[in-house]
Amino acid sequence: MTFWIITLLLALSVSLLLALALLRGSRIRSAAESEGYDVQVYRDQLAEVERDLARGVIGPEDAERVRTEVSRRILAADAEKRGEPAESEAAPTLSWAMAAVLVAVVVAGSFFLYSDLGAPGYGDLSLERRVAMAEELRASRPDQATAEASVPDQPAPANLTEEYKNLVAELRETVATRPDDLTGQSLLARHEAASGNFEAAYAAQKRVIALKGEDARSEDFTYLADMLILAAGGYVSPEAEDALKKALSLAPRNGAAQYYWGLMMVQTGRPDQAFRIWNNLLTQSPSDAPWIPPIREQITRVAREAGVNFTLPPEPQTGGTQLRGPSAEDVEATKDMTPEDRQAMIEGMVQGLATRLADEGGPPEEWARLISALGVLGDLDQARAIYDNARSAFAGEDAALAQIEAAAERAGIAE
Repeated sequence: MTFWIITLLLALSVSLLLALALLRGSRIRSAAESEGYDVQVYRDQLAEVERDLARGVIGPEDAERVRTEVSRRILAADAEKRGEPAESEAAPTLSWAMAAVLVAVVVAGSFFLYSDLGAPGYGDLSLERRVAMAEELRASRPDQATAEASVPDQPAPANLTEEYKNLVAELRETVATRPDDLTGQSLLARHEAASGNFEAAYAAQKRVIALKGEDARSEDFTYLADMLILAAGGYVSPEAEDALKKALSLAPRNGAAQYYWGLMMVQTGRPDQAFRIWNNLLTQSPSDAPWIPPIREQITRVAREAGVNFTLPPEPQTGGTQLRGPSAEDVEATKDMTPEDRQAMIEGMVQGLATRLADEGGPPEEWARLISALGVLGDLDQARAIYDNARSAFAGEDAALAQIEAAAERAGIAE
């Protein structure tokens, strides 16, 4: 309350000073204009008398009498100018109206701007102080275990069949007896995530990274960070930050890792850095990149918090070049066919796509679809060969490689 009282008094003081200056200027201007006009008329009369005398129109006696009368009037006007009548003259009604409007605008406008831009109850925060507060928040934020403890238990995905649950359970038992099986640990990390068991998923992914050692790739650390963040309900913990650092050190343009790094900046009070990261991803990533939708949902708010005048660009129009070839869903849909027909259809579709990509090339989406389809078929050797060819074809193109790596992970052949 004290703050608002002081603010009101300051706003009133400033507006009243401006209003008084306006009114005083109006009075002085009105009186000065009237008195100046009278004196100028009298001076013109004296000049006219001198001209008439020179032409002989009037005699010396008449000229002297007129001079005396005009001089008397000039003296009277000068005395009135120095007296109080001019100071007590009322200001025009318009000036009072303008003064009232000025007071209302200053007082009401100040409160409106502060209510929109200010933060009642907070002192002035310099940029240096805000950066220091953000660093302190980042250094003292909860760890992974604390964050997980605060997340309510989530039900398992509704689309899990009993058969799938039994297969995952068998996979757990098998991997438990073979802890150094890299393929088994990779499959376990993916299937635990698909089952909604993110804690078990990141535990398996940690084992994958340990088994790979120096051969661990940026995507391995990104997947670990992804599981940690999901287990914490979307919170980027210090443990997830460490995984993201390693992912970005191996591939600075890793889109998923950059997105999560921007999310961490938002959560730790640095929307300015988050906006720069996300805006670059928004302009440089393909429209179907998985991090684009969450960025579009949040970047306008983040820009506002960062003090950036930003307009979200329209979503790119779909309907360009359509992907050709089977998807994993297409392959799954053939389960209702007889085994012979299904196998013939799948093999024909896959081989047709493989031949066309080998002869004509194609976008990374089609290579990813081919790898996924081969994974569903169980032809892992050919899937690995296609995977290696795709990595060579798109070497240096991080966005394309991210799609291909994701398909390889789904097929269970990622290195």
